[in-house]
Amino acid sequence: MSSTHAVSAAYLVGVGVILTNPDGQLLLGHRIEPGVPACWCLPGGALEPGEDFVAAAVRELAEETGITDAHSPHVRAVLLDHPTDTMIRVTAAVTMQAGQGVPTVTEPHRFTGWRWFHPDRLPAPLFPASAHLLAAPVASDGPVRLTSRPRRETRSS
Repeated sequence: MSSTHAVSAAYLVGVGVILTNPDGQLLLGHRIEPGVPACWCLPGGALEPGEDFVAAAVRELAEETGITDAHSPHVRAVLLDHPTDTMIRVTAAVTMQAGQGVPTVTEPHRFTGWRWFHPDRLPAPLFPASAHLLAAPVASDGPVRLTSRPRRETRSS
C-alpha cells in the first residue's frame, strides 16, 4: 500500500468453539439478530483484554450455551481473513469435548436454539466465520495451522 492511501482498519480477534459430543456431532446455534439473515454458527466471539484463545473459548461457550463442563480445549487452527474492505479478523478454532452439560439458550435475543449436527450434514446457511473455520484445515494432534483467506477485491477510484 502506498503511503498516500492510509486505510483505517478495524481489527477483530475471536474464537469459534468446535464442540463435539461422543457421537462426533458438532454443536451449532441458530443465530438471529435484527437486520441480519438468520443462520447457524459455532459458539464463540471476541477476545476480551487479558484473554488467550482458550480462555475466550471457555468463557464464550459458557455465556452462549450454559455449558461449563466441556474439556480438553485445544487451539487447532487460526484463520486470518478480511470480511470487509476495512476489517481484519483473526479467529482461532478451539476444539473441545462435550461433558454432561446440556446446551441452553442463554441469549434469546441472539439465538433460538442449539442443536447437534453430524459434520457431513451441517445446516445452511452457516455464519461466514463459522463456515470458514469449519472448512479450514485443522491440525489433529500437530501444530496449529494458519489459514489465510485473501482480502476482498476493492474497486479502484
